[in-house]
Amino acid sequence: MRVVWQLLAVAAVAFIGQQGVAAVEGNPWLTLLIGVLTAVLAGAAYRWVVQKTEQRPVTELAGPGAGLALGRGTLLGLALFGLVIANIALLGDYDVRGWGTVPGAIGLIGFMAAAAVTEELLFRGILFRIVEERTGTWIALVLTGVVFGLSHLFNPHASLWGAIAIAIEAGGLLTAAYAATRKLWVPIGVHFGWNFAAAGIFGTEVSGNGTPQGLLDAVTSGPALITGGDFGPEGSLYSVLFCVLATGAFLWLAHRRGNLVPRRRAERAADVTTLSR
Repeated sequence: MRVVWQLLAVAAVAFIGQQGVAAVEGNPWLTLLIGVLTAVLAGAAYRWVVQKTEQRPVTELAGPGAGLALGRGTLLGLALFGLVIANIALLGDYDVRGWGTVPGAIGLIGFMAAAAVTEELLFRGILFRIVEERTGTWIALVLTGVVFGLSHLFNPHASLWGAIAIAIEAGGLLTAAYAATRKLWVPIGVHFGWNFAAAGIFGTEVSGNGTPQGLLDAVTSGPALITGGDFGPEGSLYSVLFCVLATGAFLWLAHRRGNLVPRRRAERAADVTTLSR
């Protein structure tokens, strides 16, 4: 039941925040305010429900070092997406037509902050963490990555390939970042940096959502496997390539730190927990 209560608590905040952002659509300053407020309240709801249902300190959202970890994650997300766009542009498939809008980019900060925090709390903080307790890191990474990819099939311009790409690149990368650090701050930062770079800076589509325009007025053209088509550059093979490389680096770091949970150890821990209850 702890999974149910935790998911309900965070999802409720995410839903209310989503409705609030939709209600102020077109007003970037209110979008920024509501988005940031949603992110803060989602974190508070997560802390409260985890403490209530698990009776432990919420170390994955520990305060010391949070700002630095968020900053590093954000820079990594920005850099990874920048590499994707640079390679698409080298092939002549990314064209900047002019400037977009600064207010639009400001609104996207709030929008992407809410999305990054709520999705990381739901998929890495709750689903991956609890599934990992039963199955170990590798199986949990694959299972929750697939679920994360499938959740993007509900987006307006979704495609099966886009969902598969998200499962591989984001499901793998963000989970590996959590496994390496055992904190949610770096994956939240990577998630935010990637999404904000896509829409807020480079003016491209994000996960087929019909994302508002950011700093640049730009278009992509060319083969869908290179540009991602209507789904956006997340459906590009370049995104898959660079994110898989980053995933490998985080998993190597997790292994070096002894943070990977083998299946047998997870099964034994689950048995002990069941017996203690």
